[in-house]
Parts: sequence; structure tokens; C-alpha cells
Amino acid sequence: MIRKDDVYKIGRLGKAHGIKGEISFHFDDDVFERTDADYLVLDIDGILVPFFIEEYRFRSDSTALMKFDGIDTMERAKELTDTDVFFPRELSDEDGEHISWAEIIGFKLVDAVTGTVAGTIATVDNTTMNTLFELEDGRLIPASEDLIQSIDTKKHQIAIKLPEGILEL
Repeated sequence: MIRKDDVYKIGRLGKAHGIKGEISFHFDDDVFERTDADYLVLDIDGILVPFFIEEYRFRSDSTALMKFDGIDTMERAKELTDTDVFFPRELSDEDGEHISWAEIIGFKLVDAVTGTVAGTIATVDNTTMNTLFELEDGRLIPASEDLIQSIDTKKHQIAIKLPEGILEL
């Protein structure tokens, strides 16, 4: 059984495309292109299910047409519309150098100086010039590369040099 902790969300399936079972895939992380993955994980009625990739082709920087094994008709593809798509953490980049914002959701943010856990990353806001980690308690922490000391993908932790007093805000 696949657990939520074993995967991270990379996008969502859109509408069926054509009559042979293709479906549009809107993604915010192209890790499936950077790594060698045979499958993606779909959330089917709250159960994480692996779907093997037959083929895909990009339509834009954030959309691909996806064809899964066993999905051979428009009707079958339509059943997958609006389904969240996840990627297995075990297949993603292990070195932390090419880690994506989507992949670090759920990581613990640890003060590199004191070792204190500041919180768990709920979202990453990279819509502005200054990227921010939003913790589960609502606090915002700057996500500057100058502050990030290390990323441990095994422990799901990011060591960061926190600006003085930021946790008291």
C-alpha cells in the first residue's frame, strides 16, 4: 500500500484528449521527465494507486498529454479527470541539488544553529520575488538559498539559518 508520506503532489489530470485514452496532465514539477519513472501515482477515491506510463508528450511548459497503460478509451480517460497526481519520493532526485518546491512540502524546517524544529512546510509561495515557506501554523519563513544550509531528503528536513527573532513574530 502506498502511503501519503511516500509521495508528493506534482499536478492534476485535466480533460480526456482524443479517443485513444490520452488525458491532459497539468504539472508544477517535471520530475517525471528528469528521472527515470515508469509510473505515476493517482489518488483514486482516497487510495493512492500506481498508473504505468505508456507514453506522454509535452504541450507546454506545464501541460503534457499522458497515456497510461490500460486506459485505451475516452470514457476510461474521463474517469480520471480532476485526479491529483503524485510522484514517488523514492524515485526522485536523492542529492537534494535538483529538489523541487513541490517535493519539500511536508519537510520539517530546522534551525541550523539551535537544532530547534521551527515547523512543517505546508506550502511554498514562489509567486513573488521573495520565495517563502509557509509553515502549518501559518508562519512565513524566507526560503532564500543563502539561508538554507542543507536538505536531508531521507529525514525530510531542511536546515536553515533562521533570521534572529523570526520565530517570535
